[in-house]
Amino acid sequence: MRVLVTGARGQLGTEVIAELERRGAERTRGRGFEVIASDVPELDITDRDTVLSAVATYEPALILHLAAFTAVDACETERDLAWSVNALGTRHVAEAARLVGAHVTYVSTDYVFDGTLDRPYTEWDEPHPLSLYGRSKLAGENEIDPNGLIVRTSWLVGRHGSNMAKTVLSLMAAGGPLRFVADQRGSPTVAHDLARTLVSLALERRSGLFHVTNQGTTSWFGFACAVVEAAGGDASQVEPIATEDLVPPRPAPRPRNSVLDNAALRLSGMALLPDWRESVAALVAELSA
Repeated sequence: MRVLVTGARGQLGTEVIAELERRGAERTRGRGFEVIASDVPELDITDRDTVLSAVATYEPALILHLAAFTAVDACETERDLAWSVNALGTRHVAEAARLVGAHVTYVSTDYVFDGTLDRPYTEWDEPHPLSLYGRSKLAGENEIDPNGLIVRTSWLVGRHGSNMAKTVLSLMAAGGPLRFVADQRGSPTVAHDLARTLVSLALERRSGLFHVTNQGTTSWFGFACAVVEAAGGDASQVEPIATEDLVPPRPAPRPRNSVLDNAALRLSGMALLPDWRESVAALVAELSA
């Protein structure tokens, strides 16, 4: 089976490629995957002709569309780029998939919600994004055909790319101040864990919307404390602050409640991801080795 992955060199894309290769090796001889890993510059999803030509040439059965402009604050000023990549680029991928009959999996974000609910958000709650990043990713969701798959996740960390786990470890090593907001709550999600479930859903050609995060919730302050402790440090060096006290202030508004209820997974009888503390501890051990 031929599988096209966009955004293949990102922190999630790298894990998805590894997961596909692992599963392909386990399959019966001759029935593995031909994985086509693409990213900029070889596949610019903002260029319709390039996307249509590539998909027509490869004729994949599955497209895992992970490419995105995820710099949340930069989206507020680079607005055209955010719309071009997250919304229009997704339209191009969906259009190309339609021409060859490929199933599309699109990865979205907790930022489609405004964070005002006093409970976790289910897949059936009405989105109301606060930031340009959230609006552009929601627009991308709306480009996916009804038989396609949308997976929302949150607070992604992992072995590859820049993320908050690496930031905490870097600050800790430098002896710098560790100040993290205590008034934003979410579910940290380790890319390795997400990749496994994402690939399973895609291979099953699931349709509709799924929230997929590691289980349990915390604040960024709680997350930083857990990372410091897992690295053998003293969590008392981490200071809780309010979002309003961030220096410099962040251009993009963040939802105060980013907790996603994995209701569709749970109600479908599918395995949930491990508790975030377990997975983050394993990630820190690997990053610190």
